[in-house]
Amino acid sequence: MTDSSSASSLIIGGAASSSRAPLPTLPPLALYIHIPWCVRKCPYCDFNSHTASPVLPEQEYVDAMLADLDQDLHAVYGRELSSIFFGGGTPSLFSAEALGRLLEGVKQRIPFADDIEITLEANPGTFEQEKFVAYRKLGINRLSIGIQSFQQEKLKALGRIHNGDEAVRAAGMARQAGFDNFNLDLMHGLPDQSLDDALSDLRQAIDLKPTHISWYQLTLEPNTVFWNQPPVLPEDDTLWDIQEAGQALLAEHGYAQYEVSAYAQPGRPARHNLNYWSFGDFIGIGAGAHGKLSHPDGRIVRTWKTRLPKDYLNPAKSFQAGEKALTNDEMPFEFLMNALRLTAGVESRLYPERTGLPLESLDEHRREAEQSGLLQVEPSRLAATERGQLFLNDLLQKFLS
Repeated sequence: MTDSSSASSLIIGGAASSSRAPLPTLPPLALYIHIPWCVRKCPYCDFNSHTASPVLPEQEYVDAMLADLDQDLHAVYGRELSSIFFGGGTPSLFSAEALGRLLEGVKQRIPFADDIEITLEANPGTFEQEKFVAYRKLGINRLSIGIQSFQQEKLKALGRIHNGDEAVRAAGMARQAGFDNFNLDLMHGLPDQSLDDALSDLRQAIDLKPTHISWYQLTLEPNTVFWNQPPVLPEDDTLWDIQEAGQALLAEHGYAQYEVSAYAQPGRPARHNLNYWSFGDFIGIGAGAHGKLSHPDGRIVRTWKTRLPKDYLNPAKSFQAGEKALTNDEMPFEFLMNALRLTAGVESRLYPERTGLPLESLDEHRREAEQSGLLQVEPSRLAATERGQLFLNDLLQKFLS
């Protein structure tokens, strides 16, 4: 691993670039909190999730996460938290009391922005009205509800524990609990799914009037049940028809696509995810959580935490499983694999501000991507064309050294 503050020159995109400069300002800071337990592991899921025991170790796990956070405080540098995201697993399995103690402990360590966005992932099968009213009182102000489909046969194929009626009720309960900002998570390209099936799911989601819809294609990931026992998925022509018709339907109802699989009403994109895609910083705490932290001297370090809950809770083991300082030649791909997911891309000035490298170091690969019709010819922005959005992997390959 090379030292990112080395004074040596590297070749990036065919042009010599100086060593990385100190960052003029540090990026916004977010916090990702991973709660790894689920009622049942879904056959398509490759996230770090584990089947919950009847009694969860809430107190021990909160204590461990706060101790984990203490070890990352050196990288805060006086910044405040702009967003917090509880992911999993199923974070809504934890009691409001446990999450409240955790949030209070975090706030004692790092100040919250006045308009902080705090998102909690939840599944319809774990919704309890009283619990979600209590979550809202804690300051959690955004929900992300894992629907995936409203159709019983599709939910059964996906191994989900809820049914379509429970999914509909969950959205109503969220609103009744005081959540005026919530996302519905929906998949398409499901086993034996037709175009009509997919559009029916989308129409049902739109009827529930969420502020945000995450709509993405089911993919078969290694180390999952579906990878080893693949279901019959729709043909490519059907998948293409679903994508085109679904995007048109979402746009018709005021959901603007701002990222590959994210659609939001005006002013309602997920701020936590925007920070991630624009190469902002985030601390990750909890079993298997990842983080990315910038330092004033120009070092940018990715971290990952101990994956298994039993090891994470073991005082004899370290919370941090590893870290990697990004080198100059890795930086174009690392920055752009996030930024180019945004349909509008990012302002070009963000590249030197967030990486410490000159924008000119991208020139050769940038010209090649523009000539291929994958990158917009727009000096003030780094943004994929419509074709580049469809072939994002091909576009990103052009920025690998």
